[in-house]
Amino acid sequence: MSRTVYVNGAFVPEEEAKISVFDRGFLFADAVYEVTAVMDGKLLEYDGHMARLERSLGELEMEMPVDRATMLELHRELVKRNNIENGCVYLQVTRGVADRNFVFPKDTPETLVMFTQTKTLTEPKSGLKVISAPDIRWGRRDIKTVQLLPASLSKMAAKKQGKDDTWLVEDGFVTEGSSNNTYIVTEDGRIITRQLSNSILPGITRAAVLKLVAEQGLEIEERAFTIEEAKKAKEAFMTSATCFVWPVVEIDGTELSGGQPGPLAVRLNEIYIEEARKNAI
Repeated sequence: MSRTVYVNGAFVPEEEAKISVFDRGFLFADAVYEVTAVMDGKLLEYDGHMARLERSLGELEMEMPVDRATMLELHRELVKRNNIENGCVYLQVTRGVADRNFVFPKDTPETLVMFTQTKTLTEPKSGLKVISAPDIRWGRRDIKTVQLLPASLSKMAAKKQGKDDTWLVEDGFVTEGSSNNTYIVTEDGRIITRQLSNSILPGITRAAVLKLVAEQGLEIEERAFTIEEAKKAKEAFMTSATCFVWPVVEIDGTELSGGQPGPLAVRLNEIYIEEARKNAI
């Protein structure tokens, strides 16, 4: 049975979904996206994702294609039609269809595409092994665009070495992972993560986890760190919308936490899931 997807006002079988070859998302990657996790049939951190979507669109001089109430109903309807218990809803907004021209078209309706994916959202049974590589992405990583080829190349570089992911480095400091925010834990228990700027995506899970960290009375230090500092850390972990809090047990061949998921990262994942479930809609 195929999925039902949403394309510009219509729910259709995925085999019948069509987008114009002149869509600017296809021609220019002139588009933004969001991925909202679904747990127990409910949406996690939905308001945060919509706020970030509106910001991304605004930075690119685009409008929301539908209002927030309608967007919520579209999410829920897709979850219902595809019987999603655990997984995610992907949405993408492009500037729309126009003849190929680098200049933005005027009065072009945005394209809105949405679909679901079934994913296993579980507690981490093992930690991730990561490599480092130069960050070759564009300078506005704070906008969640579909320009993901550098991220894909980074992920594949790790896979080719038998590892799980890549931590990206710019000017000697870690920016973020290929599709996640990064953290290290010092010997005295401080959690260090890069401060928000144009260099990193303002992760919705990042914000939620840092709030929980503060509520637990743990110290947060928002600053850049190096790979060498990360190798000497007590623990390391990453956060993202569908992986939550995932421990890192190896960086460029250097083992962390005895090669096992660090206890703080594991505990933060448990707390995050508990709180996210309470606030799911």
